[in-house]
Amino acid sequence: MMDATRQMDIIKRGVSEIISEAELLDKLKKGRPLKIKAGFDPTAPDIHLGHTVLLEKMRQFQDLGHEVIFLIGDFTGMIGDPSGKSETRKPLTMDQVAANAATYKEQIYKILDREKTRIEFNSRWMGRLSSGEMIRLASQYTVARMLEREDFKTRFQSQSPISIHEFMYPLIQGYDSVELKADVELGGTDQKFNLIVGRELQKAYGMEPQNIVLMPLLEGLDGVKKMSKSLGNYIGIEEEPFQMFGKVMSVTDTLMLRYYELLSHISNEALRQLQEGIKNGSVHPMRAKEALASELVERYHGKDKAEAAKAEFARVFKEREVPEDMPVVKLEWDEGRLWIPKAMKAAGLAPSTSEAQRLIKQGGVKVNGEKVSDPAEKLQKGEYVISVGRRKYARIIPA
Repeated sequence: MMDATRQMDIIKRGVSEIISEAELLDKLKKGRPLKIKAGFDPTAPDIHLGHTVLLEKMRQFQDLGHEVIFLIGDFTGMIGDPSGKSETRKPLTMDQVAANAATYKEQIYKILDREKTRIEFNSRWMGRLSSGEMIRLASQYTVARMLEREDFKTRFQSQSPISIHEFMYPLIQGYDSVELKADVELGGTDQKFNLIVGRELQKAYGMEPQNIVLMPLLEGLDGVKKMSKSLGNYIGIEEEPFQMFGKVMSVTDTLMLRYYELLSHISNEALRQLQEGIKNGSVHPMRAKEALASELVERYHGKDKAEAAKAEFARVFKEREVPEDMPVVKLEWDEGRLWIPKAMKAAGLAPSTSEAQRLIKQGGVKVNGEKVSDPAEKLQKGEYVISVGRRKYARIIPA
């Protein structure tokens, strides 16, 4: 296997926190494949790029020679993860869990190596756990410790209901690590409490505690809030190639580098060179975005469709003689949204918002090459090219 120090350099890329780095390094130095666990509750049938941050880190561990366990929490999915929630989540039915789990299994192999991925369902052991064993599990943690968790604490202080079964969620997630004998567990920063419970339960059951690798929550197209389908700021991995390409091209330069760090397969050295090139001006951000968009579309749709999407994007923006040196206008966004007529006026594309609305109604306004038909439409926070007719263009970026 690769030298432990070099492995750590790869593993640490994009990571928010490792608990503990020294312990993990010691495990890597032993030269044996580690069991890497990541749990996913099948609560949504479609995966977006935010979900793939963990999957990409799992793939890195696979490429380093470690055993990856993709755990589908079909049992915990019927409880509902209370992380970050202000009220009790509605449990999923068995049919919903089964349908969502099937979709997950189809989509994850666009990132993970099918031959090297071990898929488990936690109903396999939780379904046979006796009442006595469940009581033993519940005895390992106190209510006071549970209330240290921020979301539980907030709900308790505001006298919002907390159901007893919600306390079981982190215990069961932690017990999964006991059953799987996990060496490392991956999770988002919002899962820190749950993952630490797993570490402590392993100690209670006489095992060496797992190390924890916490990944950041990927910002959506607005560059502020976590990528989420409900917020509409997401890029789905099964979106049409041109749509995916265009969404990547719309992100800010800062967010582009964030996506490179967490989603791209370029080497750490190439990433450092790209970051420096953007900083000193030797790399044009537009070219870097094209490369990232091409890489992501190719990953999920294949090389031919990635090349077609890039060509279509070029046709829309270049063959219509969209100038690369067009005016760049920095604007303030109202809670992550920007009214298009307001942007047009600020960019000098229309003398007033009323005139901008008239131009939109006439069909003469396009955003990123797509005709705008609704004068009330607002843009999610990001970078856009707004055109009026064939001659007037402006690039809008967040201030």
